[in-house]
Amino acid sequence: MGDFAVEMRDVVKEFSGASRGTDAVLAVDHVTLQIRDGEFFSLLGPSGCGKTTSLRMIAGFEMPSSGEVLIHNRPMGRTPPFQRPINTVFQSYALFPHMTVGQNVGFGLEMKKVPRDEINKRVGEALELVRLPGMRDRTPKQLSGGQQQRIALARALINRPEVLLLDEPLGALDLKLRKEMQLELKQLQEQVGITFIYVTHDQEEALTMSDRIAVMERGKALQIGSPLEIYEEPNSRFVADFIGETNFVSGKVLAINGSHAEFEADGLKMVASVEPGVTKGAQATLAVRPEKVRLTREQPGDTPNAYPVEVVEIVYVGTDTRYRVRLAPTVSLSVRQQNTVPVGMPALQGPSGMRMWVSWQPDSARVLPN
Repeated sequence: MGDFAVEMRDVVKEFSGASRGTDAVLAVDHVTLQIRDGEFFSLLGPSGCGKTTSLRMIAGFEMPSSGEVLIHNRPMGRTPPFQRPINTVFQSYALFPHMTVGQNVGFGLEMKKVPRDEINKRVGEALELVRLPGMRDRTPKQLSGGQQQRIALARALINRPEVLLLDEPLGALDLKLRKEMQLELKQLQEQVGITFIYVTHDQEEALTMSDRIAVMERGKALQIGSPLEIYEEPNSRFVADFIGETNFVSGKVLAINGSHAEFEADGLKMVASVEPGVTKGAQATLAVRPEKVRLTREQPGDTPNAYPVEVVEIVYVGTDTRYRVRLAPTVSLSVRQQNTVPVGMPALQGPSGMRMWVSWQPDSARVLPN
């Protein structure tokens, strides 16, 4: 087997609009990606970005209009889903209501005519794996949503697929259970060592679980990287905006010096990391995360990016305090500071309208192409 569990090579998927009397829809637009063996890989993006269509082409439920899908170096061509070494877990679980949990989990092995003793043994192992060993004789309607999700996982894993595809599998769960299941899923994936390919529109979910993420929009994979790379080094305004909260400042590139750019916005000069493709004299956007901006009473002397500001708004939210500050008539920023000082100690509180300083390090901001 090769280093890659799954490859998409220049894959295009176009849906004809003839039956609806509309133009053809380009759902996946020349996507190339390589997913490593044993990796937890997420396809992340808003509705209609092409992530589920990409997953369905890996599964074999859809065929590419052009390009190739490979699983462990084997071109899939028009191989049907049941002949691919994969299993899929859907948001709907798709458990059979008239069967017990044990029958549901062992169904795939029954279809393959696996001996009864072997099925019983592997059902027991699969239920242990998802931490539901005592549920074999229950029916799906006797289980909670989280338990049903685990049974769907056990049923998919019992066939020992080379790749497990997960299409928004936690979408039907409440927020608290969803967060618990995120950590359980990641632990389960590490335990079984199978490649997981996960589709989600939830950025926090992708950051929590993934080894790497592909951020998709309008059929394209805009950026592929680790959660740290995607969050700290977004390559476009869309990625910076979609992952987490970001301040955007519009302006002009004055100069480029190696990996940094000098940037001007409303008379303010700034220094930041620069994304490849940004050129001197171009209109561009500076992106800086609220938690990377410091708010102080005195002017800091350790960075070229330091500006007097007027505090426009202060919102206390428990774990942190959020400030809105104005640097210039057209430049405002959100600032987030953790509430780490002991109760009773002086914090950066006060009436809106007070004068303070904001600053950030050059490497904490990025200049992105418009």
